[in-house]
Amino acid sequence: MMAGAGRVPQASYGAGGSRRLLLLLVLPLAFLALFFFYPLLSILRLSLSAAGESQPLVLRSILDPLGFTLWQAALSTVLTFAVGLPGAYLFARFDFPGKRLLRALTTLPFVLPTVVVAVAFNALLGPRGWLNLGLMALSGASAPPIQFINTLWAILAAHVFYNTAVVLRLVGNAWAHLDPRLTHAARVLGASPWRAWREVTLPLLRPSILAALVLVFLFDFSSFGVVLMLGGPRFATLEVAIYTQALHLLNLPLAALLSLIQIACTLSLTTLYARLAPQVSAPSAPRAAEEASQRPVAPRRRLAAVLLVGLLLVLLVAPLVALAARSIARLEPDRGQRTSVSAGLTLSYYRELFVNRREALFYVPPIAAVRNSLGYAAATVIIALALGLPAASALARASRFGRQVDALLMLPLGTSAVTLGLGFVVALDTPPLDLRASPLLVPLAHSLVALPFVVRTLQPALASIPERLRMAAATLGASPWRVWREVDLPIVARAASVAAAFAFTISMGEFGATSLVARPEYPTVPVAIFRFLSQPGALNYGQALAMATLLMGLTLAGILVIERLRLPGVGEF
Repeated sequence: MMAGAGRVPQASYGAGGSRRLLLLLVLPLAFLALFFFYPLLSILRLSLSAAGESQPLVLRSILDPLGFTLWQAALSTVLTFAVGLPGAYLFARFDFPGKRLLRALTTLPFVLPTVVVAVAFNALLGPRGWLNLGLMALSGASAPPIQFINTLWAILAAHVFYNTAVVLRLVGNAWAHLDPRLTHAARVLGASPWRAWREVTLPLLRPSILAALVLVFLFDFSSFGVVLMLGGPRFATLEVAIYTQALHLLNLPLAALLSLIQIACTLSLTTLYARLAPQVSAPSAPRAAEEASQRPVAPRRRLAAVLLVGLLLVLLVAPLVALAARSIARLEPDRGQRTSVSAGLTLSYYRELFVNRREALFYVPPIAAVRNSLGYAAATVIIALALGLPAASALARASRFGRQVDALLMLPLGTSAVTLGLGFVVALDTPPLDLRASPLLVPLAHSLVALPFVVRTLQPALASIPERLRMAAATLGASPWRVWREVDLPIVARAASVAAAFAFTISMGEFGATSLVARPEYPTVPVAIFRFLSQPGALNYGQALAMATLLMGLTLAGILVIERLRLPGVGEF
């Protein structure tokens, strides 16, 4: 969700320059052709074979997950806006101590891997979560009184947790730059607060609200890990149905048909968002955000601010605090005394990450999954930067061809990770691209997901380099390679660091594609967490807590690096 890069006019490069641009784009376009378009074409070809199956069975296998996907996405979007719009008003119109910290904390859920979110909700509301264990201690019950996991409410709550940041950032940013005197003038002329909102504020916010609406619906529509890990077997979105058909039922033709429908829907939503996004940053009568926000002095405004801050903390921060606290707490009901809970602090869950207690030949210790993820992330950074730097360098030179290539490079953003993973399974298992048994398949999939973010991060920095610097270096006899090394690279180094942090963070948390393409003996941290959550026992649950906490810490560190290094005004997140 990086904002579109602004471009500055560049000097004409002539025939030689055009050849250099084409050379810069050869590798990124070849990568897309081999690892994006070829797998998608393979899915299309395989989906045609599903027509030979029983039509009523195929139709039901499509309509059931499609209907549930649309319904839960619509309901999740409504609930997200019910929380997000008041939160956007809070950040736009109120100034209070800790505002910047709260903004950062409410943004963190959006970038967390889905497995971390699932474990966080388990730690707070699961059978062995804080709330259930506390209620069991108070009531003396022998079973958890709250059944939250494996319900529709768990899916909806996780989607609100995930996507409220989209509304806070997109709508809140537009709201903060609206002149509050417009609303004050309407009130002076006799308009009620509701009428002033409906006839003044809402029309000005409509572009940002519509863009956020489409974006939130898109994320809810393409949800995978949240539904798989919190919804249970009764609920299946298109993503979960693709995963189940491909990995458990081995029905690749039907999985390919479902993927084709998923691609059509997500690309349509992405196209709609692309048309709405340019309208977001054009408020009428703009004001500086600092001028629009004020300290809540009146009792009613102060109460409203306190309630809104409390709501955001409970909904968006409490699960993360519960996860970190639960990973170091040994907190279980005392079966000897039904009304008490045995409690204590422990690091045993973290120590168990280094132990193969089962002494099984095919058991992969959790710390091995951490090493795998770090290796995959390092490879992803190298691949994504090697592809993103030349692509962004070429796209920084404004041209109609460049805009078309830019649209091609952004296509992976509109395709679900599960669909990409299925495409790899279908297409890359026969010569000459027989990579199915290669560990390289995971960083290739991660690089495909990370590449649009890398290009979007590097392109504005490269486009901002004055052409006269390059021309002066060339006049003094520098070769194109030396111009790039001594002029472009020092200027773009900061943006490259941000792009590397993006690629690293995305790779560490990616679960959808990885769950389909990772070899069992080389799991990543998200895959290992999912395995531990799927198995009974307090030790497995504790190891999932510890790994999820470590992954949350790595994600937070990556986001802090991005926020510290990114160029001002580039993107909303």
